[in-house]
Amino acid sequence: MAFAWGHGTRSVAYAPYATLDRALMGSLPRLRRPRIALYSHDTCGLGHTRRNLRIAQALAAAPLCADVLMLTGARESSAFPIPPGVDMLSLPALYKEDDGHYRARSLSVDLNELIALRSGIIRSALETFEPDVFVVDNVPRGAMGELDDALIALQATATRCVLGLRDVLDAPETVAHEWKRRRTLGALDDFFDAVWVYGDPTVFAAADEYAFPHAVRAKLTYTGYLDPTAEPLFPLDDPAPLLDAVAPTDNLVLCAVGGGQDGDAVARAFASASWASEAMGLILTGPFMKPEARAALDQQAATRPDLRIARFSTAPGALYQQADCVVAMGGYNTILELLALGKHALIVPREQPRREQRIRAERLGALGLLDWLAPSDATPEALSAWLQSDHPPVRDARTCLDFGGLRRVIDLMTDLLPNTCAWPRRTLPLFPHATA
Repeated sequence: MAFAWGHGTRSVAYAPYATLDRALMGSLPRLRRPRIALYSHDTCGLGHTRRNLRIAQALAAAPLCADVLMLTGARESSAFPIPPGVDMLSLPALYKEDDGHYRARSLSVDLNELIALRSGIIRSALETFEPDVFVVDNVPRGAMGELDDALIALQATATRCVLGLRDVLDAPETVAHEWKRRRTLGALDDFFDAVWVYGDPTVFAAADEYAFPHAVRAKLTYTGYLDPTAEPLFPLDDPAPLLDAVAPTDNLVLCAVGGGQDGDAVARAFASASWASEAMGLILTGPFMKPEARAALDQQAATRPDLRIARFSTAPGALYQQADCVVAMGGYNTILELLALGKHALIVPREQPRREQRIRAERLGALGLLDWLAPSDATPEALSAWLQSDHPPVRDARTCLDFGGLRRVIDLMTDLLPNTCAWPRRTLPLFPHATA
């Protein structure tokens, strides 16, 4: 059975209710929950997955009540609690080397074989799920062009395609080179209906900084930042297991290095730093830190009663909330959580293979919202000086940054959905704390 729908036609598997006549059911319009698929390639860390999980949670809740399928390249994503209406498909994993090149993370297969495998899984999943909207995170054609087959197949359907970009991609000259090499502008013209930038143009105006052509600007919307402290619709985090290691009377100083793949230098410097005698230090290494680096930190912590080491938490935001001050790398989610919570933060941004974190730290530092140090300057002595200093009051980031991104994503998604979708209401509240 086929229905004309939106700007295309697709086959429908329809199981009518037993109490209704089949012919009558066949004459009714197809009404169902909206279906949305979110893709992230996830080759280094969990930032893309964490951002998509927050978006998925918003889309699955009222008023849209969508069914959301997340396609992720990080199997650690399954450690996060999954909200109602959301499910997750983990792809065979890629690993990004320090020089930016990819290889298989676990399988003993050639890179081309792995990309072919991932590409086939993605296409099959999308053809079966039949999403109304497909949102691609950050890399329009996917890692190594693995989305090409799926995007071509989706052209014959009613699925609308969206590119979602973080606030900063990389240095402008690097983006220009990579987009030319990867034929990104052609992909945007051919396959994508909209481009959403999850940021505030007063901090970084991507369209201007990257000199996007008119055709891309016409599709582009700045959503504002995705508020990480919006009222949770589903408990995404539980910091209790880690906080049990810290006495309730302790002041907590925290070091967080994202996924940890390249965070060992910052963690080592923090482990050798000093802080107030009544404080407890906690290093969150991330799941991707090399075993030998983690072992060295454990050995160091064994000699310090005021230092604890933890590997991974699905609740970094809750840990930040408990901390008096935080030393961290400069990923999108980490910085937003620290700013939204009003924490004293010292950012040590990654500079290789991308300058994204350095650019973000510089811009937000210039607004007086955080302190930052280049990795080469982040010595134990420098961290000690910052941890022991009297910090001025934290500037309220909401007075100068737009945190309304989640609400705008819902509005933008509503505009893309066909009128054959129903909006059954779930009983969960919608972001009462989100700001315009």
